[in-house]
Amino acid sequence: MMMLGGGGEVVRVQALAESGVANVPSQFIQPPEKRPGPGGHSPHSPDFPDSPDSGVPVIDLSDWDAAREEVGRACRDWGGFQVRNHGVCIGLLDQMRKAGLHFFRECSMEEKLRYSCDPHSPASEGYGSRMVVDNKEAVLDWRDYLDHHTFPISRRDPNRWPQFLPNYRELVAEYSDEMKKLALKLLSLISESLGLPSSCILDKVGGDEEEEMYQNITVSYYPPCPTPHLTLGLQPHSDMGALTLLIQDHVGGLQLLHHHHHTWVTVPPLSDAILVLLADQTEIISNGQYRSPPHRALTNSHHPRLSVTAFHDPSKTRYISPAPQLLSKDCPPRYREVLYGDYVSSWYTKGPDGKRNIDALLI
Repeated sequence: MMMLGGGGEVVRVQALAESGVANVPSQFIQPPEKRPGPGGHSPHSPDFPDSPDSGVPVIDLSDWDAAREEVGRACRDWGGFQVRNHGVCIGLLDQMRKAGLHFFRECSMEEKLRYSCDPHSPASEGYGSRMVVDNKEAVLDWRDYLDHHTFPISRRDPNRWPQFLPNYRELVAEYSDEMKKLALKLLSLISESLGLPSSCILDKVGGDEEEEMYQNITVSYYPPCPTPHLTLGLQPHSDMGALTLLIQDHVGGLQLLHHHHHTWVTVPPLSDAILVLLADQTEIISNGQYRSPPHRALTNSHHPRLSVTAFHDPSKTRYISPAPQLLSKDCPPRYREVLYGDYVSSWYTKGPDGKRNIDALLI
């Protein structure tokens, strides 16, 4: 989002927070039914950060066969889980977190604005604050971000990425490659846990060179907020694509909605773990056996928070529908087939709001 100051200059959420405002502008205030409780936590969940036994599964990927059953259970019960022994160097995760913090905390606003995204185009690459541009009445997130287009390789233009650190562009490229490798492994594991061929989900979302799976890397920065009980860093939504991989810093504040108990549960920050979130297209392919979890980010008044997210999405020319192997007379399709490009357009037009975008496809 772009806010205009008195002289017409661009003002970002971080600049607004650092200006010392005691009350946030009305555009950021959530309606009463969506607000966190006093102190910046949900009235239906514990204060964050929770202890590691809060419930969100943590799965060791060092034993593939053992992990398959755990992944299936986590996908059915939660739609998300954290993974350890995932094959990505922990040092690389730490470097991405440190680089993200450096951009937001050490670079001048003038330098950051050189990489601004197009304010008139949804999800455009670069530095920004507002992902949905069509709905001017939408409540705004208390967040700034830096987005990178990373796959297919034809979309990857490092010249559009900042160079505030000598190796930043190489770091993002390496991180992108490692996240894609892990995403491919996890999609295979998720397919197998459904009793499908290991390549099933990948074949549907983009397993060939002509319609390769897309990837964006987004570094999100949540500044301290003077009224965390009224705002959200990220409003409740499920992700639109196939699979999301996320790392966070030590602060905490990311929450998943447990769909059986309808309660918000904080994802404990684990420095060596990667959070895996199923996205809407994988829910469709599973015919609803697995669900994409609504999630949100809380704000707090004392500490900035950072996360790095790798979104893995189908090509917009892909048609997504339930896997035929999961359908029968007793188990008919629960979702209409959808062209992914149409789904993306609808998501950005309506904006994120729980699971309303995928629920619109229910038969």
